[in-house]
Amino acid sequence: MQMNDSVVLTLEEAGALVSSILGKAGFSEGHVRTLTWLMVSGERDGCAAHGLYRTLVCVHSLRSGKVVGDAEPEVHDQAPAIVRVDARGGYSLLAFEAGLPLLAEKARSQGLAAMAINRCVHFSALWPEIERLTDMGLVALACNPSHAWVAPAGGRVPLLGTNPIAFGWPRTGAPPYVFDFATSAVARGEIELRRRAGESIPEGWGIDAQGNPTTDPAKVLDEGAMLTFGGYKGSALSTMIELIAGPLIGDLTSLESMEYDAGAGASPYHGELVLALDPQRFLGDRAQEHLARAEAFLNAFDGTGARLPSQRRYQARERSLAEGVRIPAALHADLVALLE
Repeated sequence: MQMNDSVVLTLEEAGALVSSILGKAGFSEGHVRTLTWLMVSGERDGCAAHGLYRTLVCVHSLRSGKVVGDAEPEVHDQAPAIVRVDARGGYSLLAFEAGLPLLAEKARSQGLAAMAINRCVHFSALWPEIERLTDMGLVALACNPSHAWVAPAGGRVPLLGTNPIAFGWPRTGAPPYVFDFATSAVARGEIELRRRAGESIPEGWGIDAQGNPTTDPAKVLDEGAMLTFGGYKGSALSTMIELIAGPLIGDLTSLESMEYDAGAGASPYHGELVLALDPQRFLGDRAQEHLARAEAFLNAFDGTGARLPSQRRYQARERSLAEGVRIPAALHADLVALLE
């Protein structure tokens, strides 16, 4: 349903549109399913930067030859507590799904397990993956590099990626506690959406080619660099992610990913590190006692004026399930054009 400058879609309509576009573009059934799930989840949860807009990015990446649309992941049992998944040049989501059962099995056996996803193309938010693990009763953490779009604190040359990190804690009788944020001041998609809409950005999000603060999204995206959040703290955290989700797992840094892209403007190509911890294995017979203490701590946020990360997403999810999602009419036209 079109309303002036926006279009309202049910989640089923949104999923059907994205699936049709990806299938027509040449993605295999598995990639169509996992990519559609991710992008509809992002739009449903009020995160437009990881929502239907990303369909355009997926199709561009495939057409530019920077992603393998029918890649079948290979799962390797690397060590007692390590799973390695070779995405073989495909998007990361199908690889994550392929390695998830073995990761969960190892976490329950060892108490702590890691999954390294290699040779994957990545654009996605991490919270949908984290929620897959918290649904299993596991504590989870994930991180990855991206392209070198971000200048380290004090510099003006982009060396770091947006480098997201996400964490999840399973809860009883409530949605899991999950945070997922870029170590840049904002996700790159947020700046891209501002440029599409002809809007400026706040100071502190990026700099121009001379290293000066700017509110022009084009100067940040095309000539300058994004900035980390929290100055040196965000820069240090981002550097850690480059190392543990890059060389530690035998994959690319954000700078190397950018070099691989060679100006194609495709999604980043690198690796992802996922950790899973089993509270039952850590705590044994006292698990319920200590998990109840965690619940008491999280419940203490109620009524204090503080908001737990993820609460706003869950509220947006409830609205979307009832009312559908609203996207800009211009974006809807661009999506429909991919079917013509």
